[in-house]
Amino acid sequence: MPGTLRWGILGPGGIAASQTTDLLGDGFVVTAVGSRSLSSAREFADRFGIEKAYGSYDELVGDPDVDIIYVATPHSHHYAHARLALEAGKHVLVEKAFTVTQEQAAILAELAESKSLVVLEAMWTRYLPHMVRLREIVAAGTIGDVRSIVVDHTQKLSADPTSRLQDPALAGGALLDLGIYPVSFAWDILGEPTAIHASASFTATGVDRSTSVILDYEEGRQAILTTALDASGPNTATVQGTEGWIAIDRVWYNATSFTVYNSDGDVVDTYESDVKNRGMQYQAAEVERLVDARFTAGVILPPEESVRIMGTLDEIRRQIGLQYPAEILAV
Repeated sequence: MPGTLRWGILGPGGIAASQTTDLLGDGFVVTAVGSRSLSSAREFADRFGIEKAYGSYDELVGDPDVDIIYVATPHSHHYAHARLALEAGKHVLVEKAFTVTQEQAAILAELAESKSLVVLEAMWTRYLPHMVRLREIVAAGTIGDVRSIVVDHTQKLSADPTSRLQDPALAGGALLDLGIYPVSFAWDILGEPTAIHASASFTATGVDRSTSVILDYEEGRQAILTTALDASGPNTATVQGTEGWIAIDRVWYNATSFTVYNSDGDVVDTYESDVKNRGMQYQAAEVERLVDARFTAGVILPPEESVRIMGTLDEIRRQIGLQYPAEILAV
């Protein structure tokens, strides 16, 4: 449940609107918003009834009435903006992908730990009730030993060459915007892979249009992942075990339902989702729980795991030849 901690929104874009809606809808306290444009900050503040609007990020993180900063800028700026907030002594919820590189992620995790602050990747799917229940079912051995997962995140998004998703300077492409979801899902269920195999096709602007990945694990287990930004797909996920499987409904990374089958295809369990709004309040509740408990890491997605996931994304990016400008890779 939300407490008395006060949130500041850094970057008033579309994802920030979704997060703020769920924060306010569940009783969290949002005190301020900051943008590079004061007019944009004021417009966002007026829309959500937020008291303070700042025309710079420095002003936002310097506000003594803000305890937690939600970083909602493009991937290319996550590292710089999360670091700015941490150095100002604020706890941070930073949108996924956590950063652009593993090196950047490691610096943020180390900085937060050194200052006894929480830095949490906003992989909201991990905290949704259906994923909590799914992990319980897997741990109970209901489907036996997990042998594979098959998951996609494919959407038909803007083909405008000037859009954020098409811009290498903003870390555009399918991988970091969409592919992070199935990669993180694989880590959640199977852990760190022993080998990575990736292939991709590219847009005219030089970012990955679609990327397919096979992650190998010990004992022959595999994760088969696909992502694309120019064609919508089923957006479902399947966890296959030696005694059955779990089929997560469309759209698997949203608050949704799933069905558990035994090896004969009989239904042995179901889960029906009952989440209000988008469900982004659950990750916010985890931040507040950690802060209140004076922990810097939880179990569901500790910073160290986010760092290692970025290592997997680095290797995928290397294999497919996805290149970003040097300035967004810098630390």
